[in-house]
This record gives sequence, structure tokens and C-alpha cells, in this order.
Amino acid sequence: MTLRVLLVDDEMLARLRLRSLLEAIDDPRTEVVGEAADAQEAWVQADAADLVLLDIALPGASGLALARRLLALPQPPAVVFVTAHAEHALTAFDLEAVDYLTKPVSRDRLQAALRRVAQRRGLPGPEPSGDVPVLVVSDRGRVLRLPVSEVLYLKAELKYVTLRTADRSYVLDDALADLEQRLGDGFLRVHRNALVARAAVRELARRAGDVDPDAGGEGWAVRVAPADEWLAVSRRQLAAVRQALAGD
Repeated sequence: MTLRVLLVDDEMLARLRLRSLLEAIDDPRTEVVGEAADAQEAWVQADAADLVLLDIALPGASGLALARRLLALPQPPAVVFVTAHAEHALTAFDLEAVDYLTKPVSRDRLQAALRRVAQRRGLPGPEPSGDVPVLVVSDRGRVLRLPVSEVLYLKAELKYVTLRTADRSYVLDDALADLEQRLGDGFLRVHRNALVARAAVRELARRAGDVDPDAGGEGWAVRVAPADEWLAVSRRQLAAVRQALAGD
């Protein structure tokens, strides 16, 4: 079964981003049944939706006022707030919101909220699958499914994570800690900001002037093939990296 979703945000780019995130999630499956830029537009479409992804700062009536109005319906849709305003969270949960997401929203956080909605509405969980594990990335308006076997490393930089394959790099919104849990033992934490595929590590060596600011003028690094790039290994992770490589 599929969750029918109504997107409510006065910014078109924000709605486009939510569409892109929803397209990248297949558990649970969703269908966008409408979009609205204000509360009144949303109200007339609400009966077609199982879930409203709702901004708070809207022209005219606020998202909170709309949620209160929806709650009075005989069969109200679930509401998940998606907003830049963190200070309204307590009010939102008083209105029985399923979740309260602050922008920019990651795919994992949105997926967790969708799963809670699906569970509350009694939708069945995902069917077991023998598919190859993948990571879903957005690239220039496209949604791509990259086999995990093609990933060489993931590196956190500022607010994003760079995913490197042999051919190119992609940018993810996911937190590195969340990715580490999903990827499992096939990836090795070499630094607080980097995960490396074990199969891609070719060498652990001491390198002068390496990029780890905690290592001083000389530090350890791993060489990742076939990109032939070096990633710093932090002092904290060095023993674990040595042990893991010795056991492979």
C-alpha cells in the first residue's frame, strides 16, 4: 500500500526538495497527491491525503492553525511538520503531530517519520528483498540507486557528506553516523569524518604533512583504490584500523 502525501509550503523549491526526498524513499511507498502554498489551498485538498507534510510559516493562516483545523475532521490525515522554526515543537505535538522535522531535512529523518505514519495507519511493512544493497542519491534532478559495492568512501564536509565512487563524487544530506549504521561491517571508520569501504583500502602508511589536523606535521593515512586517493586516519582510530586491516 502507498501513503498519499500532501505537500504544504509556500516555497516552491522546498516542495521540490520534499518531492525529491520522497522519490528516494521506497519504504514506505508514497504518492504526492497535491501541493499547496497556503493553508486554504491545503484545506481543500486534505481529504485526498493520508499525510500532510506541513510548513508552519505560511501566508495567511499558519501551519499550526491548519493542523488544528485538520484535527477536527472525522478522519484527519496525519501531520508531520517540516519547518525552519524549532521553537514550535511543543505546540505541534499538542496538536498530535506525528513528527517535527527542522529544515534542511535529511532522507533518513523523513523516512523515519513516514514509517511512524505508516505504522499508525496500519500499512504493512516492506516485503523481504534479495536486491543488492543500494544508497539513493539525488543528482541534478535525477534520483539514482548506487550499489553499495561501488562506494569507495564517504567523507563529511561542512553540512554534507561526499560519496566517492571510482567514476565521480555525489553529495548526500545524510549524517555520517546514520550511514555507518546502515552500511555495516563492510565499511571502516578511519576518522571522525570518514568511512572507507574495506575492499577499497590498499595501504596504510605514515605520510608527512597529512590532512589530519590532530596529527601534527606527520600522520597516518589509507590509500583508497581505484581512485588512488589518501584519506587521513585519526590517532583515535589508528589501532582499530590496523586491527581491521590485519584481520581482512
